[in-house]
Amino acid sequence: MKTMTCNQLGGACDKEFQADTFEEMANLSKQHGMEMFQEKDEAHLKAMNKMQELMKVPGEMEKWFEGKRKEFDELFES
Repeated sequence: MKTMTCNQLGGACDKEFQADTFEEMANLSKQHGMEMFQEKDEAHLKAMNKMQELMKVPGEMEKWFEGKRKEFDELFES
């Protein structure tokens, strides 16, 4: 099991997520993001806007995603 924070995954807080695979980690982060969106959390909304800007540039989101996958892969198991 590996641990990453919302901040590490492009978010706006120190909430920790634990998962065995990067896909699970991404899903946990996405669920948290949806909760923060529903709560209209300003810091998270700003982080989401940055992600939307990345998506507008061809290839940038893929590069970002692969960087996060690499970061996950390099983490030690807890």
